[in-house]
Amino acid sequence: MEIALVLSLLVIAVILFATEKISIEIVTLLMLIILASARIITPEEAFAGFSSDFIIIIASIFILSAALQETRILDFVVVRLSQLARHSTSLMLFIVMLITGIASAFMNNTTVTAMFVTPLVGLSKRINKNPSKLLMPLAFAAILGGTCTLIGTSTNVAVSGYIAKAGMEPIGLFEVSALGLIIFFVGTVYMVTVGQHMLPNREDQQLAEEYKLQRYLTEVVVMEDSPLVDQLVFASDLTSLNFRVLNIIRGKENFLPDFRTRIKANDILLVEGDLDNLIKVKETGGIEIMADVILEKDLVTEDIRLAELLIVRQSNLINRTIKEVNFLQRYGLVVIAVSRYGETLRTKIGSITLQLGDLLLVQGASARLEQLRNSSNVAVLDQFEAVLFKTRKGVLTVGCFIGAIVLGTIGILPLSIAFLLAAISTILLRCISSEKAYAAIDWRLLILIGGMTAFGTAMENSGAADFLAEGIVDLVGPFGKLAVLAGFVVLTVLLTQPMSNAAAALVVVPIALRSAMDMNADPRSFAIAIMVAASVSLITPFEPACILVYSPGKYRFWDFTRIGAPLTLLLVLVILIMVPVFWPL
Repeated sequence: MEIALVLSLLVIAVILFATEKISIEIVTLLMLIILASARIITPEEAFAGFSSDFIIIIASIFILSAALQETRILDFVVVRLSQLARHSTSLMLFIVMLITGIASAFMNNTTVTAMFVTPLVGLSKRINKNPSKLLMPLAFAAILGGTCTLIGTSTNVAVSGYIAKAGMEPIGLFEVSALGLIIFFVGTVYMVTVGQHMLPNREDQQLAEEYKLQRYLTEVVVMEDSPLVDQLVFASDLTSLNFRVLNIIRGKENFLPDFRTRIKANDILLVEGDLDNLIKVKETGGIEIMADVILEKDLVTEDIRLAELLIVRQSNLINRTIKEVNFLQRYGLVVIAVSRYGETLRTKIGSITLQLGDLLLVQGASARLEQLRNSSNVAVLDQFEAVLFKTRKGVLTVGCFIGAIVLGTIGILPLSIAFLLAAISTILLRCISSEKAYAAIDWRLLILIGGMTAFGTAMENSGAADFLAEGIVDLVGPFGKLAVLAGFVVLTVLLTQPMSNAAAALVVVPIALRSAMDMNADPRSFAIAIMVAASVSLITPFEPACILVYSPGKYRFWDFTRIGAPLTLLLVLVILIMVPVFWPL
């Protein structure tokens, strides 16, 4: 009965993680409540994962990454080095991937991707190359770079914590570096050679044309006898009919309305909405629809311009609608359209729930857009200027990072204490404020990892791990230990499509460890193979790093499959060949 309950919960969790109808941290906590209520795990076991030192390591790395981002040092480095290779796409691609991989070996890969998207989009425009030629390699390099050290990805830290809890030695900081470097090298060579020629080369368009705004924007003239005269723009008859007034041309002025703006006679209003409804409004009198086609020049003036904003991982706009966050009042910008996975959303803009990787086409004052460049909620994707980084704070942050690595590696301090000390030091040295440090921590990920660690305990306690392990060994065991390892590696790669990498690894590891013991194989080799396999699945763009580059790169779903699937297969073969070399079965 307990085995059936645990396996049923596993299936339900996979489905809920894939659909995200309920947020992942809520699903995780509900599973813990059910397992503890059914007495499969004790309350102490349910929450043991949250008190483990690997949770401290992950949280500390989030803070250190945010402090490094504050200094803008990586922006400076990527632009400077990439400019050296601006005349050779292959060399530029190699340098971008190398820098990204080095950074990702010690930072969260999604954070690294978010930090590099803006400078690379701006740089590509400056040197007249399409962002699609750089952004997918950027995401892949960030993902694969995380395999090079224990702290390169939260998945590595989580698996290390789990096997330590199971009585094995935790994974060393650089124990997987040789394997990770081989994986990163293979991935980089693939992208610089074969992958480069498979990358799409989609031409840049004007923003108004790209978002096909001509079909949705109309200019109307307010006549002197119109009932709209003297109405507040955002409480007018047009607003009540779901039209949005984006611009007002009044005489020689072209300006954005605010909540105090009233409509005047002879105003020309640039409105967004259904043209058929607008024609019905015209029949009531008082407005004249202009026949001119709306072009980008109608949306841009000397002080007002269009720009694209990328929703990044730590944004507090995620899972909130544009109306809920009072976007116009909060940022002084009008959201005209939203691009998501290549699809442009233009209707009922206010009710669109924002997601990671969404690209917002906004219109507003240049000064307002400049203020957003240091925002932790969005990245402004336009012409990027290499600003001077904060030298003192940059050096201090890098010093704290290196200090933590040295202290943890040579054993002067436990790894968790070393990174916690480094994170606190960046706050005390004012490299980052305590408020931004707290905001930088991905609490959902910490809850997921802590909860899934407890789920692994439930699989052990209930006998579900033994049940599945025996079945797998009976099915594949006759073909040898390597065949069983291959089965687990492929299973992990497939599970990372609907689930997060850490969750997929923590689901498979308990079963794999039990199977290894049943075959008298080394459990450590199985654990490391699964841990690394969770970070090489590049078949779909569902990995957060890939989501971040999807819209800015103008990619399509098939682009990731046709480029990433062969690379994933190649990397799986590397894992199966090299893991037995470094950790004999």
